[in-house]
Parts: sequence; C-alpha cells; structure tokens
Amino acid sequence: MNLSTRMIVVLTAVGLLSGSFLAIVGQVTKERIIFNKRHEIEMAALKVVPGASSVKMIYEERDFAVFEDRDEAGNLLGYALQAAGTGFQDKIVLEIGVNAELTTILGLTIIEQKETPGLGAKITSEEDFLRYWQNRDCTKELTLRKPPVEDPGALASNEVNAITGATISSRAVLNIVNEAIKKARQLQTEGKLSGIN
Repeated sequence: MNLSTRMIVVLTAVGLLSGSFLAIVGQVTKERIIFNKRHEIEMAALKVVPGASSVKMIYEERDFAVFEDRDEAGNLLGYALQAAGTGFQDKIVLEIGVNAELTTILGLTIIEQKETPGLGAKITSEEDFLRYWQNRDCTKELTLRKPPVEDPGALASNEVNAITGATISSRAVLNIVNEAIKKARQLQTEGKLSGIN
C-alpha cells in the first residue's frame, strides 16, 4: 500500500470515529439540552412576573406560548408571554410579563439573541433597555422613544426607550412584544386560554 492510500485510509478511519463519537455525545446529551432549555424558559417566566413562585404553560404554538404565573397561595399574578421574531441579525426570543388583565407590562427578558455586540446586543442589558419596560401601559400599542431618556418616569405610559445606534433591534423587540400582547388578547377573546378571563 502506497503512502497516499494509507493516508486516505487513516483519515477516513479518524473521520468515521470522530463522527460516531459526536453522534453518540449528541444522543446522550439531547434530553439534557431539552431539559435545560425548558428550565431556562420557565425561570424567565418566573422572572418577568414579580412575586410568582410557580409557572404553568397554558397555550403553545410556533414562536408563541403563554404561561400562568401564580404566587405560593395559588393566586394568579399574571402571564409570561414567550414570543419570537426577526431582529437585525437573527431571531430574537423573549418573554414579557403582563398582569392578569393584560393591561400592564411587568417585566421583559431576552432569552436568545444574536444582535450586534456592543449595539443591538444591549437589548439584554437591564440598565440600557430592560428597565424601561417595567410598568408600561399595554392597553394601546407600545411606541419607541427617540432620543432615549435617562429616567423611565419621563416616558409616556406606553413608551419605551430605543437604544441609541440600535434602533432596528429596539424596534424588533417592540414589534415582537406588541404582536405577543395582541395575540394574547385575541386568544382571550376566543376563550382559548382557560386561565385568562
């Protein structure tokens, strides 16, 4: 057997072994990855509704889910709406907390994003973006404030700050949130969410 044939055989064997190893690791860790992702989503659902101690999914479809958030006594505190949409770079997945009447935003968290580091990625920053979503009136469509303000109290009740230099990412989050709230209201009207009255 000449040198080039031996090299091809060795490289093929190494490739097959490596591929087999990766496939085995993928199968072994698949359930753990799904469990961890589900846990991350449930923790985000608890985070966006202050005081919640338990969460239960009550509705799910592609890129949209609704979770009931309850306190230790079992009282309904609000809902976590998980939604996804297109950002500047890629898909943005978020959870928005709303009160039980679907009138006030309680909190927002970004679960997944691939926006531009240093600009659009600021949508994950509490200081730069997320704190401006708390206690916003969502009875009407939310709008972006440009230029942004330092004090959340200076915003109109249905306004949120845009991120300077990342208006596209800010607007993408705004659109996802507005659509999620609209969808939750539609499901409420249709009686498809047993927990929403």
